[in-house]
Formats: sequence, C-alpha cells, structure tokens
Amino acid sequence: MEIIPAIDLIGGQCVRLTEGDFAQQTTYDADPLAVAQRFEAAGVKRLHLVDLDGARARQPVNLPVLESIARHTRLVIDFGGGLQSEQAVRQAFDAGAAQVTAGSIAVREPETVRQWLHTFGPERILLGADFRDNHISINAWAEQSERTVAEFIREYVVQGATTFVCTDVSKDGKLQGPSLATYRALREQVPTARLVASGGVTTMADVEALREVGMHGAIIGKAIYEGTISFAELRKLL
Repeated sequence: MEIIPAIDLIGGQCVRLTEGDFAQQTTYDADPLAVAQRFEAAGVKRLHLVDLDGARARQPVNLPVLESIARHTRLVIDFGGGLQSEQAVRQAFDAGAAQVTAGSIAVREPETVRQWLHTFGPERILLGADFRDNHISINAWAEQSERTVAEFIREYVVQGATTFVCTDVSKDGKLQGPSLATYRALREQVPTARLVASGGVTTMADVEALREVGMHGAIIGKAIYEGTISFAELRKLL
C-alpha cells in the first residue's frame, strides 16, 4: 500500500482544514517546499498536493508552488484543486505534476473528464471521490450530490479510470480514524478499482487497518503535522 503525505495550500502556505471548512484552518508551515523535502528525506516517494485556493477560484492558483516542489524534489506529485479545463490540466503537468485529480468536475461534467482520460491516459488522471454520508460531495465540499460514492466509482471504471482518491469529508482533519466500513464495502462493490483512502488517518493502527482492507494507498495529512504518526513510523512502511 502506498503511503502518500498531503500538502494543502492556501496563500502559498501549508495548511490543514477541518471537514474542508475554510473557517477551520490551521497553518503549519510557510514553506511547502521545505515540508516536501522533509517528506522526501524520510523516504517518501509520492505527494498529494491540493490547491485549496484553486478549488475556490475554480482555476489553479498555486502552480508556482507545484513547480518549485517538482523542480527541487523527486517526489511523484498528484495535484488537484481548480482543474476545470484541459488547459488547466496541461498547466499542472507542465509545472511538474505526474498526475492530477479530477474532483467536482467529474460529477458536473463527466464528458470532460472522460476526454481527459482518453487524452492523457488513466494513469495520469485520478478521480476524486469525495463523500459524506456515502454520497459524493462537490464544489470544495460545500454541496452534496445525489450520487453514491459506489455509483460514481463504478461509472468511471467503465470509462477506463483506475485510481480513486476516496475522502470522507466528515472525517477529514479530525484525527478520529478512517471510514473503514465504507472502504471495505467499496472494495467489495468495485473490486477492480484502486482505492486511495483519505480523511481521518490518525495512527499506525489506522494505516495497518487500511492495508488489511486492501486499499491501494493511504493519504496522511494532519496526523503527520500533529505528530500522531511520526516520520520514524512512516519509514517502516516505505
């Protein structure tokens, strides 16, 4: 199972939100590059980089940060936030992203994202399956879709998508443990999909539980910044 630290960006700084609420923001570091370099020094290979400013603006805002991290580390970066056009996707790739995550647009404009899958290939386009109460959340998590997370994943698997970042919005940033029951059900409902867990990962026991469920990866954010999972513990998994 891949271990994927997260850096969320607001104003070029490394932050974390609680349940995606911009009013519940904690700033952890003014230098995201330094954070990424610490991850790399610990042996991490991948990075989940989220442009929260871009998510609100519906266009990428923090591309210079992406470019800096890509230039000064060897991390494999997946980038999301504000990607609403093929031009924006190309900008992210040009800035150094290895992959991008299609979130709300995958719900609102499925034909657009199907075209991205065709143009760039399923290995470069990840699908963001953000959910609350088993239903997909959209527009920076401010709105709920009627579509269930299983329906969303199943529809995109048919279109050739392979990898889904599954974030339980109600767990995100709370350090209360991941949604194991939901992930277990999704593994049974869409067994061919590669599922990356996000939201609530707090301890090494959580990471081990996700591995036992059969998750393809686990994104870890606040737990690293708050020290409930240490770099020494992460190294054992890398």
